[in-house]
Formats: sequence, structure tokens, C-alpha cells
Amino acid sequence: MAFTNRPTFSELPRQDCVELLRRSHVGRIAFTFHDRVDIEPISYVYSEDWLYGRTSPGTKLATVRHHPWVAFEVDEIEGRFDWRSVVVHGAMYLLEPDGGDRERELYTKAVELLRHVDADALTSGDATPFRTTIFRIHIDDMVGRQASSRK
Repeated sequence: MAFTNRPTFSELPRQDCVELLRRSHVGRIAFTFHDRVDIEPISYVYSEDWLYGRTSPGTKLATVRHHPWVAFEVDEIEGRFDWRSVVVHGAMYLLEPDGGDRERELYTKAVELLRHVDADALTSGDATPFRTTIFRIHIDDMVGRQASSRK
């Protein structure tokens, strides 16, 4: 069968990228160390050019401590030729609850933001209590793309 309506591909305007980041809460983080690249799904919250999330201790954190540059991607997919995707590049910063004043302030802000998505985060009712490490990623670069089969 011949394809009669060719899809269109285009860049997403910055505001559309931000809106996609705001309404989504699961994406994929890519990180690298030496000659190895890994990608993992992770939940997050967007706020003022920062992505906030939490994870469990392990290889990813050991890697990011040595090489903090990451990529992060979020998609909305309705069909093969109907989708939107945003890719962010930036540095990942680990937040500590017992650091200096500024770090404690950032940690508290991150917890508040994360609780907008999961009210039980870091409480006794937490569904994922092993995710104890809070981080934020600064959005240094953001690119959005979209495809549409509609005219």
C-alpha cells in the first residue's frame, strides 16, 4: 500500500519543549564513563531550567561522580509518525541533606518538588524507599523534535 500522506518532521519551539518536560514525569538519562554509555529510565520533575529526580545508590552514581555530563530524553508517542521528543544536555548535581546552607536549601526544594508527583516520596509510606539520592540536572542545552502525519 502506498503512503499518501507523508509525515512532516520539525523542531519543537522552546516553549513546547518546556511544556512537554512539565507534563511528563518519566524520561531516560544517558551517562558515560570511558568508552561505555548507559541509558536508564528515571522519574523527574521540571522546574525553572532544572530537572529534579531521585535514584538509588549504585553504578550510575559512581559514574556520574567522575563524569557529571548527562543527556536526558522525554518522549510523547501517539503513533509511528505522531510523536514529540525533547533531549536535554547538562551536568548532574547530587544534593545532600546535610551539606552547607545552600545545599540543604536546594535539597529541601527538590524534596518539595518531587512530592508534587509522589506525595509519599522520602516518607515512611514511600513506595521506593531505596531511592535515597536526590539530584538535579541543569538544562544547558535543549532540543525538541516532532513528527506529524496530520496535515
